[in-house]
Amino acid sequence: MLDLSKQRIVVTGGAGFLGLNVQAELARAGASPDNILVPTIEEYDLTQEAAVVRMYETMKPTVVIHLAAEVGGIGANRENPGRFFYSNMAMGLHLIEHARRVGLAKFVQIGTICAYPKFTPVPFREDDLWNGYPEETNAPYGVAKKALLVMLQAYRQQYGLNGIFLLPVNLYGPGDNFHPASSHVIPALIRKFVEAQERGAGEVEVWGTGSASREFLYVEDCARGIVLATRLYDGDAPMNLGAGFEITIRDLAVKIQHLVGFTGKLVWDTTKPDGQPRRCLDTVRAKDAFGFEARVGFDDGLAKTIDWWRNVGARRG
Repeated sequence: MLDLSKQRIVVTGGAGFLGLNVQAELARAGASPDNILVPTIEEYDLTQEAAVVRMYETMKPTVVIHLAAEVGGIGANRENPGRFFYSNMAMGLHLIEHARRVGLAKFVQIGTICAYPKFTPVPFREDDLWNGYPEETNAPYGVAKKALLVMLQAYRQQYGLNGIFLLPVNLYGPGDNFHPASSHVIPALIRKFVEAQERGAGEVEVWGTGSASREFLYVEDCARGIVLATRLYDGDAPMNLGAGFEITIRDLAVKIQHLVGFTGKLVWDTTKPDGQPRRCLDTVRAKDAFGFEARVGFDDGLAKTIDWWRNVGARRG
């Protein structure tokens, strides 16, 4: 077991949606707030090797939890495939290489559900990760992340670097990205329904056919899973972090519509892509390895997220 009270922990992306929750969970698990360190993008462009070297020299971490990513929904992935591949590959490449050079005690890489093949049998098991190519719209992002799993396994074999790889399913919760151009499906739908209700609109347009399914993990649950793995897991096998259920986008839209209280109709733009047909994780491995199970119910998590957007997020613009 890793004693977090004795570690200097760098959390890349620590000022973001997941990162703020990971910081809070680290503190609850015994890490000193003074030893939880966040390299901001203004100070450290982690796609540049010189900045990564300077980060290790200045912050002197013993543990790195690498959350930072350039990512978005289907639209953003379609518009930025090259940028998403380069930036995610470059950040991980430099951080892992210099982790082994400084003798880091532990490196925690956050992967993505987008790394799974397009037609992975449901529920997704970690052993299926290499049985096909990812869904095309997010393949560059997914492949870049999956390459970092190979890098960690190779560095463990050759250099003894203790690097672990976690695969969270789609996240949601208070503080999520609600920007219309780059948000994922839950914040996008919440914003659409709340704004339509406030305008008195008669309908809301939703991308795709609604037939695709997704699994969603509340952000506080994900942060708890990451910290549990940081403390308790030292293996080379990738680990799913999920809630163990799936819901179609159509049913999700109807659920959010009801929770918001929007009484108009849904209009499906079937010219837009659905993305991967189904997503639902097998979560047995993480439960067996470090005792992780999701705790927050989906309706409760959605209600908290809607409440946050109405009372906090929408006021920020």
